[in-house]
Amino acid sequence: MHRTVTVLNPEGLHMRPADKLVRAATAFQCQIELERAGQIADCRSMISLLTLGAMQGCELVLRAQGPDADAAIEAISHLFDSQFNEP
Repeated sequence: MHRTVTVLNPEGLHMRPADKLVRAATAFQCQIELERAGQIADCRSMISLLTLGAMQGCELVLRAQGPDADAAIEAISHLFDSQFNEP
């Protein structure tokens, strides 16, 4: 399963949102990845996420494969839509 998500945060996908994303991803059993221009990042690795260099407005492909993939896609998409609950 996959879905396109957009980085809405003015500062992009930096340390705080990446930390929230890693924490959310570890709650699921499935494999979760983000892709940007052919570069794939494991959502359980902050370093991997930060190397995407995803700035505001950047579109990423969110992929999940495994037993709870649908729930993972929904939860992580919500993080992006809510700007990771940052002011």
